[in-house]
Amino acid sequence: MRIGVIGGGAWGTALAQVAAAGGEEVLLWARESEVVVSINATRENTLFLPGLTLSPAIRAVADLADLADRDALLVVTPAQHLRAVLAGLPPSDAALVLCAKGIEAGSGLLMHEVAHEARPQAPLAVLSGPTFAHEVAAGLPAAVTLASADAALAERLAARLARPHFRPYQSLDVPGAEVGGAVKNVLAIACGVVEGRGLGLNARAALISRGFAEMTRFGLAKGAQIETLAGLAGLGDLVLTCSSENSRNFSLGKGVGAGGRAADLLGQRRTVAEGAATAPVLAEAAARLGVDMPIVDAVNALLSERVSVDAVVERLLARPLRSEGV
Repeated sequence: MRIGVIGGGAWGTALAQVAAAGGEEVLLWARESEVVVSINATRENTLFLPGLTLSPAIRAVADLADLADRDALLVVTPAQHLRAVLAGLPPSDAALVLCAKGIEAGSGLLMHEVAHEARPQAPLAVLSGPTFAHEVAAGLPAAVTLASADAALAERLAARLARPHFRPYQSLDVPGAEVGGAVKNVLAIACGVVEGRGLGLNARAALISRGFAEMTRFGLAKGAQIETLAGLAGLGDLVLTCSSENSRNFSLGKGVGAGGRAADLLGQRRTVAEGAATAPVLAEAAARLGVDMPIVDAVNALLSERVSVDAVVERLLARPLRSEGV
């Protein structure tokens, strides 16, 4: 199976490294010309994944047309750019493996729904789970969910991508894999706020637990399976990104909790904190579905600077007492 990767950021580069570990050529498309030059000339993505030597089987390209002969494309562009990138792909029968975690602004669609509109004939899969790019690229152990409504496609992709240090678990639950990845980004911002404000580990544990309840309510409303939400793409990814400053969303929240403005913090980054774009879309989608997501609502209000950190904390702590199961 000939693999192409769309997106030359840290995660796209890490996935290219995984796919190339067996020595088969992997084409990596990057928007940034300096990334293409750096990878091909020095075997290093000096912009997004510095200090790690990449496989000689990875070849960086600057033209999407170069991917026309690929059997599968790992699409690792930011969620809000997915539709435009897919529209720019050359005609092909390649399967699309969606690796972005978010919900499209404006439409409120999950990534597989966006892809189905943009490329209605393309076979689809979703790759999600608790992964930091630098660890995966360095060959440290990781496990992911590889979800597709086509079980045979998921099996072929898993066989192609599996490595001793990279274990894909197959699933039929595409909505569950995507909801987990989208919601955890917003909750990671909230956990970062807790850290930045110095509210303690007890508060973080409570937020993760109640955040998982919100993820579950929303996921079930979107047709997800509870087993998926309790697995790698849901709870597993939530725990990872709510516990480390290696998470871009957590670090954004920490900066806000310490008194920074979200707009300023986002403007200082070359990388994308997907949760910032997902928060308002998720809050609106939950409201339409009648799903109660107070932590998501609080993050949305905080990022839009409608309320202060202290007001958000006070509001959450003042919510009516209720049974933990609801």
